[in-house]
Amino acid sequence: MSLKWTDTLDIAINLSEKYPDIDPQYVRFTDLHSWILELEDFDDNPENSNEKILEAIQMSWIEEM
Repeated sequence: MSLKWTDTLDIAINLSEKYPDIDPQYVRFTDLHSWILELEDFDDNPENSNEKILEAIQMSWIEEM
């Protein structure tokens, strides 16, 4: 399964599994963007993200905790 920017919940789940000791509330969007690109299943254009998408991913990650 490949992840796209629109898969906010799935990305958040993957991030919470990969970074269990990180509090997503304090993650900078620049770091979040980089970490998403490093996810094994992520396969989308890095330039297709924006602040709204990153915020939605961050909020989903916070809810997962």
